[in-house]
Amino acid sequence: MTDRRSVIAGAAATLAASAARPVLAAMPASRDERPFVRRDASHLMIGRDRYRYAGANMWYAAYLGAEAPIGDRARLRRELDALTGMGIGNLRILASSEASPLRNAVKPSFRDQGTAYNETLLRGLDVALAEMGKRGMRAVLYLTNFWDWSGGMMTYLSWTNGGRYIEPNDPAHPWPAFADMTAQFYRSPAAIALYHEYVRAVVGRTNSVTGMRYIDDPTIMAWQLANEPRPGGSAEVAHAGLPPFLDWVRGTARLIKSIDPNHLVSTGSEGLQGGVDDPAIVLAEHAIPEIDYLTAHIWPLNWSWVDDKDLAGTWESGAAKVRDYVRRHVALANQLNKPLVIEEFGFPRDHGYDPGSPTVWKDRFYRLIYGMAEADVADGGPTAGTNFWAWGGSGRSATADHRYRPGPAHLVGDPPHEPQGWYSVFDVDVSTRCVIAAHASAMRRAGRAAA
Repeated sequence: MTDRRSVIAGAAATLAASAARPVLAAMPASRDERPFVRRDASHLMIGRDRYRYAGANMWYAAYLGAEAPIGDRARLRRELDALTGMGIGNLRILASSEASPLRNAVKPSFRDQGTAYNETLLRGLDVALAEMGKRGMRAVLYLTNFWDWSGGMMTYLSWTNGGRYIEPNDPAHPWPAFADMTAQFYRSPAAIALYHEYVRAVVGRTNSVTGMRYIDDPTIMAWQLANEPRPGGSAEVAHAGLPPFLDWVRGTARLIKSIDPNHLVSTGSEGLQGGVDDPAIVLAEHAIPEIDYLTAHIWPLNWSWVDDKDLAGTWESGAAKVRDYVRRHVALANQLNKPLVIEEFGFPRDHGYDPGSPTVWKDRFYRLIYGMAEADVADGGPTAGTNFWAWGGSGRSATADHRYRPGPAHLVGDPPHEPQGWYSVFDVDVSTRCVIAAHASAMRRAGRAAA
């Protein structure tokens, strides 16, 4: 493994140099002549070139893009400039949230049970895409959530089943009860119909800033069915519920492609962890022709692969599991002959949640993921990109207890149900930013080498 000090020293120069690069000039209001990202077998392509990228998750981009007091467009522009300065060219963004009875759901939401969707937030998404387009960035937009923090599938169920739902952390309903109940969404034609109405509205939208239809905008790389959809939490429910789950994947992907033939479609799946560690589920989900690439999410602490009270003592065993997980997904992507994107991965700070606090183990984890991605790219493998979770930038927790509070200054990478700062990368996290910048530089070199 590369010495940490040499990585940071080398990447600091990369970060400083990349920060000096000029931001791309604004595109014409009604057209953008960049090619779309497309798939060619196991590679993502832009024109004749392979598309390899370093990206980030920034779920709240549309919220920042909204008008005040919900958003802060000046901060949005600063955050995008900071990201492009590091070489980040791809953002995974929340494009839906549902007005939910669940206590951890973000507010305000893109939609309620009706069809008069929240134009303030939709215009915020327009602004985010327009600003990204000016900087030559690409977006992955997910259209609902398996989890409660943005309303998601449990909320759709509650709208159509007489108001029944369970909270994910309710002691009376321990894991996997929440996931097993949420999977009933795939068996509910009424819930799916409400969701599909929203999909049609957003995928078919015209950007109020650029005047460009979303289907014509190459800033969008891909539509994503949901954040981390899975057929169930328990193996029994997941296997029994696989047919309706696959019907939902296939039906939604076909719906999107029927509206928008220009953009990629992906599931947003965690991969094996979202398929109860059954490769057959992952293969069936991603073999559907309308699904263009495989996704993998990696959460060592959430999955009890490491102990945050003893990161040093549990690192090696956790890292071995991470290596195995990545290798298994590379093998699955090769079997499918489709690209792989490692689109979520997160690791806690050494202690606490405050910006600038030590990130020795987090940086080591990022280098582990990045090193495997770069090695697979060098071997001509299917790995196309990475999106770390998540960019917190200049956002700061509103309270000493690091609980979520609404407001544009307080939006960070951690969603409302988590401690604010747990997995975020802040603007003052210099060592982590240097690791990211070094990876971004390596992926750019790989793209040029393959051209």
